Amino acid sequence: MDISDWPPLGVTAFTEAMAGHAASVAVITTRTPDGKACGLLVSTLCSYSVDPPSVLFAVGRSARSYPALTGCAAFGVHLLDRGHRELADIFAGRVDDKFAAVAWRWHGPVPRLDGVPQFLTCRTRRVVPDGDHAVMIGGVVALETDDDTGPVRDDPLIYYRRRLGSWETVFGDSRSGALTD
Repeated sequence: MDISDWPPLGVTAFTEAMAGHAASVAVITTRTPDGKACGLLVSTLCSYSVDPPSVLFAVGRSARSYPALTGCAAFGVHLLDRGHRELADIFAGRVDDKFAAVAWRWHGPVPRLDGVPQFLTCRTRRVVPDGDHAVMIGGVVALETDDDTGPVRDDPLIYYRRRLGSWETVFGDSRSGALTD
């Protein structure tokens, strides 16, 4: 049987399968065309290339920040850990001004959230609209850390089975990032 003859996969089956895929979360920020800060929480961030250093993530067409992100020249990536649950909830929501409830500052062309120890500044390299999302590829031009731990996070904030938390709260144990059988 040719793959084109396969029956279509249902949305429910697909979303249930993907809910079982644990992913770290990040806040993506940029400047709107009228100069305002905007951002959203994503669970699709990943490294894309090391030469040149690049990341990619997907943004849904229904996201309020879709027009600003897909049209921006630069964006910021805030790598979250277990202490950023409240921040993640704010940026996962659909409130009008997510930045009113958080401390932040302009960092060149992008908003930089205070208190997030790992921050990437990215230049937009490519936007690929596909389906109900667009894939954004950004070249990392700077990595900043606010603490002595460097770019390694010991306990990233993750999304698994529609739950947001640390390894311990999501999986019910203290694996601290090390998965075992």
